[in-house]
Amino acid sequence: MPVVNLQVIAGLSVDQKRTLVAEITQTLCRVTGAKPERTHILIHEVADEDWGLEGRLVLDRRAASAPKT
Repeated sequence: MPVVNLQVIAGLSVDQKRTLVAEITQTLCRVTGAKPERTHILIHEVADEDWGLEGRLVLDRRAASAPKT
C-alpha cells in the first residue's frame, strides 16, 4: 500500500488538489505497479509563515516581491 505525503504551501484550490491526487496516483501506479485502490495521497498544507526558503519565510519573500501600490 503506497502512501505519498505531499507538503505544499497553503492556497491550492480543490481542483488543483484533485489533479495532483489523480496524476500522482497514475504515475505511482504506472511506475511501481501499485493498484490505484490501494494508493493513498495525503496533502499537508503549511501556512506561508511556517515555511522557510533560502533563509527567509515564504510570507516575507512574497511581501518583498509584491507590486508596490
